[in-house]
Amino acid sequence: MPKVIAIFNQAGGVCKTTVTMNLGYHLALRRHRVLLVDVDPQASLTTFMGLEPHELEETITNAILDEEGRLPIQQDLHKMSLAPANITLSAAELQLASVMARELRLKEALEPELANYDFVLIDCPPSLGVLSILALTASTHVLIPIQTHFKAFKGTELLLDTIKKVRKHLNRKLAIAGIVPTIYNNASQDKAILDALREQLSHLAPVFSPIPRATAFADAAMARQPLAVYAPKHPSLKVLNEIAQGMEDL
Repeated sequence: MPKVIAIFNQAGGVCKTTVTMNLGYHLALRRHRVLLVDVDPQASLTTFMGLEPHELEETITNAILDEEGRLPIQQDLHKMSLAPANITLSAAELQLASVMARELRLKEALEPELANYDFVLIDCPPSLGVLSILALTASTHVLIPIQTHFKAFKGTELLLDTIKKVRKHLNRKLAIAGIVPTIYNNASQDKAILDALREQLSHLAPVFSPIPRATAFADAAMARQPLAVYAPKHPSLKVLNEIAQGMEDL
């Protein structure tokens, strides 16, 4: 069975999409079959991967809302496959409110495709809403990017509580794959938060080396390329390789 990993944090701006795309690419470089799944109505992952969300006729929305719908998959995008999203996912969140067993809809949509992949990475929205719950219910693991900033660190307790509730009520096998410190700039506050993350969370899961603040990530996203393609010698690639190795070792 493949590893289905939700990249999850209820906070925005912590590099969830950047981690999803670049981790997927590094896993693909290691000859794994990788499917990326965009469940964020902002559709940043879909855009970063080179698609125009508003031009798509079929997205993850169709698979979630239609019991007989198949997962729409775009093939061969930077050595990966993608189940894309667009703004229709916002309406789907409202429509799901009255759907029976709605928490299972993404899991059921993924199941027919699992045999084709070694890793499925789900880019979650920055919220604790229905779409994030769908992603966590469908996953075997959750990978948590946390910005090395005091406000982001303070939200960790709520995030872990959500994972605990999903594990108790919906997905007993959900495991934490790791903590990824992000947007690290080597300032005194960042160092203090990184130390706190290691001290308080390393008993739950590995705390990986921090991904530094770097404009190259934004530049690569604008170019619709993974960082390893855009800047093959960038020092952050070492960290991404470390995380990819960690996912292989799960």
